[in-house]
Order: sequence, then structure tokens, then C-alpha cells
Amino acid sequence: MFISALCLAATCIVTVQAGSEKSVTAAQVNGTWQRKGGEFKIWALGQQRLQIEFSGVYEYKTPQGPTANTGEGSGIATIEGDTAIFKPEGAEEECRITLKFTGGKLAVTQTSVCGFGNNVTAAGTYKKVSTKKPKFDSD
Repeated sequence: MFISALCLAATCIVTVQAGSEKSVTAAQVNGTWQRKGGEFKIWALGQQRLQIEFSGVYEYKTPQGPTANTGEGSGIATIEGDTAIFKPEGAEEECRITLKFTGGKLAVTQTSVCGFGNNVTAAGTYKKVSTKKPKFDSD
């Protein structure tokens, strides 16, 4: 594994590369990522760790009108190369969320239900909508 850092004033660019995997910089992962029905807030903490918050919604119609199920999760992910593994705090042991940063997009897969609301999933392709440091609920 190869780790390098370039720091100027209070800003650091951290590059993590494991084997032949592509590496990503903190600037490439940091920010807010969205898709219809989901949002990830991500911030690189250094030492191959990312602070992550996920919020999702599953909208559907009932005879009484539109309604939705919601779910959220937060915690620390580990990243190697361009792929991070995340298990939200308090989620079932089988829960595993894989985040792959590629081509300016975030591709997410989810194993198990992870304790989100009925039909709420983190899986999907996300687009970065902000590069600013997200406001985390834990802040």
C-alpha cells in the first residue's frame, strides 16, 4: 500500500493506493453526493478513514395519498484505492455498503437490509452536488 500527502497551509491532499487499484484524492471523495431517493455526505479524515452519513427515502402511493419510508445511517468507512466499505453504526452484522468512486460518480452496492426503512436502500449511482464540507448531524 502506498500513501502520500501534500499539505499547503491548512489544506491537505491525501492519496491512497493499494496494489494496482486506482487511488482517489480527498478532493475526489469529499462532499455531498445525491441520487433520487438518497444522499451521502462524505469527508476524508485521513488514515484511510471517511466520515459518512447516508439518508434515503422510498416514496410510494397509498389509497390515502402519497407517503414515504425513510432511513439513515452514519459512521466511519475505511477506504483502499477507490473503494470504501461502510457499515452504519447499529446496523445488522451482515450489512455492508460498498462505495466505489469512479469517473466523477459514486457507485454504491448494499448487502443486507442495513436497518433502513422498508424498501429504502443505499444502492445506486450518485452524482456529486457539492464539494463543500458537509454538515454532519454529529457536528
